[in-house]
Amino acid sequence: MDFTPQIKDKLDKLQEKYEAMGQDMASYLDGLLYADFLTYWDYIHLDTLLSLQSPKTPFPDEEIFIMYHQITELYFKLALHECRQIAEHQELTAEFFTVRIKRINSYFNALTTSFEVMVNGMEKEQFLKFRMSLLPASGFQSGQYRMIEITATDFTQLVDKSQRVALVNNTIEEKFEHIYWKFGATELSSGKQTLTLKQFIKKYAAQFLALAKEREHTNFSALYHKLVSKGEDVSQLAEELRKLDLYVNVEWPLSHYKSAVRYLEKDPTDIAATGGTNWQKYLPPRFQKRIFYPFLWTPEQMEEWGKGWVLSVLQTLRNEK
Repeated sequence: MDFTPQIKDKLDKLQEKYEAMGQDMASYLDGLLYADFLTYWDYIHLDTLLSLQSPKTPFPDEEIFIMYHQITELYFKLALHECRQIAEHQELTAEFFTVRIKRINSYFNALTTSFEVMVNGMEKEQFLKFRMSLLPASGFQSGQYRMIEITATDFTQLVDKSQRVALVNNTIEEKFEHIYWKFGATELSSGKQTLTLKQFIKKYAAQFLALAKEREHTNFSALYHKLVSKGEDVSQLAEELRKLDLYVNVEWPLSHYKSAVRYLEKDPTDIAATGGTNWQKYLPPRFQKRIFYPFLWTPEQMEEWGKGWVLSVLQTLRNEK
């Protein structure tokens, strides 16, 4: 069989490639000859993926709960993949930055719009039973979500709102002691740190602090201001950052809030979330006023942050009852 010029050209290039590395191309061709064809299920490790659900109880809906949280963490991993590309880009442009933020926004859009799987996809009676076997684990303990936050903004913006101004010039370690989410994992009765929070800090504190220092000058806020100082057109980037702000700090927490209201609200006393987290004060965006990019919002918009979303959800849930 005669080789086409295209095949000969590729063989010549392969020969050059392997010679440059001091390798024998014929040996690699033997490997290609004897290797089996790749299959879809082997490539994505499908059998392993489908075996990763291990319910702790016999309630069928627990498997839904597990799978949705696994899907969520995969989306977070996709977002962090884009975060690293932005932060570590050697010649960052507004165009590159904008395209990658659009990707992250698409991931969070998928997450927020699919959360109905959690809100409507489980029987309340089953959830309230199997959840007790999960203690003290909680979705609060998603380390990847915290890493997205750290990359997205100046670390000061993650400090509890009551301490942001006072700690603006403090060290990252000092700010970390007052990071907002620590106040969402306190025991409802005593105000002490829950075991959920203690476990979380023990596992991730060092990673979070290292990432915060690494991203001190390469977080999205800092990189945005660098592009502004270079005179680049950042109008589209600003729009995408505003969307990201809303997705991460309003829409995503609100999705959880909607789920918590459905499953945990109980008149006259609310049920504590898994791990004892104070969901009533931790989840509503209007209480946290966590805003990544205050320089992109008006004072009026920040004052009303999340209020309309929360009220609309509460009204919808009341209408459903």
